[in-house]
Order: sequence, then C-alpha cells, then structure tokens
Amino acid sequence: MLPADKLDQILRRFEFVEAKLAHGAAPAEIAGLGREYADLKPVVAEIGAYRQALADLADAEAMLSDPEMRALAEDEIPELRERIPEHEARLRVALLPKDAADARPAILEIRPGTGGEEAALFAGDLLRMYQRFAEAQGWRFELLEFAATDLGGVKEAVARIEGEGVFARLKFESGVHRVQRVPETEAGGRIHTSAATVAVLPEAEEVDVDIPAADIRIDTMRSSGAGGQHVNTTDSAVRITHLPTGIVVTSSEKSQHQNRANAMAVLRARLYEMERARAADARAADRKSQVGSGDRSERIRTYNFPQGRMTDHRINLTLYALAQIMGGDLGEVVDALVAYDQAAKLAEMEA
Repeated sequence: MLPADKLDQILRRFEFVEAKLAHGAAPAEIAGLGREYADLKPVVAEIGAYRQALADLADAEAMLSDPEMRALAEDEIPELRERIPEHEARLRVALLPKDAADARPAILEIRPGTGGEEAALFAGDLLRMYQRFAEAQGWRFELLEFAATDLGGVKEAVARIEGEGVFARLKFESGVHRVQRVPETEAGGRIHTSAATVAVLPEAEEVDVDIPAADIRIDTMRSSGAGGQHVNTTDSAVRITHLPTGIVVTSSEKSQHQNRANAMAVLRARLYEMERARAADARAADRKSQVGSGDRSERIRTYNFPQGRMTDHRINLTLYALAQIMGGDLGEVVDALVAYDQAAKLAEMEA
C-alpha cells in the first residue's frame, strides 16, 4: 500500500498551485506553476481513483455484516480486490520522477552511416517514417536543414517536432539504425547491410543554455536553389561554429534571419543535451536498466526487409510489420520502449 502521507503531500501541493494560478501568481511565476500544474494533474487523478477503489472495497466489506446486503457484497468484493493492484500500479507509474525535458519539442537529426548511397537512401526512409509518425500524432514537423544526394538519399536532415509529449515519446530513438535489404543500386540482388544515425534532442530555451557571443563564429554562405541550381543565389545560408566545443551547425533556408534563429536553436539543443548526458552519467554510472544511453554510436534497431521484420535490440522486441512501421506506424514500438523504461525505473525505486 502506498504511504498516505506522501499522497496527502502531493494533493496539498496541487491545491496550492491551483489556487496560486487562480489568484495572484506573479507573471514570472505563471510559466513554472503552469508546468507543475500540468505534471501534478494526472497524478492527482490517479490518487483519486486509487483512494476511491479502497473506499469502495471498505464499503463492500462493511456490508458483509448486513444479512440483506451480504450476498451483493460477496459478489462485489473479489472484483474490487482485483482492481486495487491495477490502480496502485498506475499510480506508481504516475509518481515516477519526470524527465524535465519530456514536455519539450524535439530536434531530430538523421545522417547516413556506413553503406554509402544505400545508407543515404535509408536515412531518407527514416526521415519519412518519423514525419508520418509525427503527422499521425497531430504534431508539427518542420524541416530545418536538408541536404540530398544525387540519387535522392539524405546527406543530413534536421527537423523540429512540436506537440504534446514529443520528446517523451521520441527520446529512445537516438542511436544507430541498421538496415538489411537488396539496394536499389545493386544489380546482383545481394542483401547489403548499412546504417543511419538518429539523434533526438530536447529543444533548449535561451535560459537553459547561455552562449556568449565570444564563443561563436557566424559565417554567411551562398545558398543554392533546389537541385543544385545557382540561379538568384544570395548570401543567406548561415553556419555557426561553437568555438569551445567545435560544434558546427548550418541552416540554408531563404531568410538569413530565420537561418540564424534555426541554427542557434539546434546549437542550443546540442549543448543542452551534452549537459543532460553529463548529469545522467554522473547519476547513473553503474545503472544498467535504462533503455539505451541515447548514444548515437549504439546500435539499437535492425530493419530486415527480406524478412519483413524490425528488431529493437535493447528490449528484444521483434515485429513482423516492417511495411507499416516504415509507413509511420511506430506506436507499438514506442509504447514498448516507454513501458520498459517505466518498469526499469519502478524496479530501481523499489530495490
């Protein structure tokens, strides 16, 4: 049974935040209180459902002493007793510590790995997969940077995805994605293995990452039109170099002002993620239960086209639904990764 004093403390905090938002929160407090309210609301709902289930069981057990109600109570009690562990399990998940970045938009980066042109074509397939998944979730998908190969593959793609729970749902996608298939460019019909890397970073706000002007070098470059045409080119493309880390970010849309904003957003996200990774390493140096490290060098998944299967190596999940998955139907995979992570965190808390 969960400790009543801890649950009461959460309820009191929720009431305080709710009252503060309704009456007299200072403008500077509103954003923080709003986020806390949104985090606490589902927890409070689960506490209410859990306590209602306990009260219903207590009422039914009290009815056993009434001869007229005894038979009804005996019918209800087994079902009520079954419900309580379900409510308790949901409440335990709701009480898990939240990743502060879960509610943020995400920066998605995709690049080809080993495999030449076939890797670049696979990177393009992954980009379309994530774009379709985002659209199915009702999220906003905005391409910030895109460079294509001559055969239609992807040299590099950077996108911003905004919507409810974006980073919480996509953060386990970071790593090496491996593909096994007969390339379109292969005349002999032999199966090749190639790879692409995916990084999913939480978007950072300016207050999260302070980037002194002296730490960056901004270069403007001539940007070209689609298909490599150099008609009506302008010096609008922007390249930002972060001098302390050597990180280089480019953006080459039509507006130089927008390119600078896009490049700074990606740079902030990368620096913010570096800090998050350092903090996570310090907290969990010996923890083995997490779903991967988010390291882009870690092979996380294989897409086998001849067998029509996808295997996620971190949780030993194999699905024979590759066409649907590549078409953006990632829900079952994402749900399994989230559930595995929650189970690992629960086990760690109860150890």
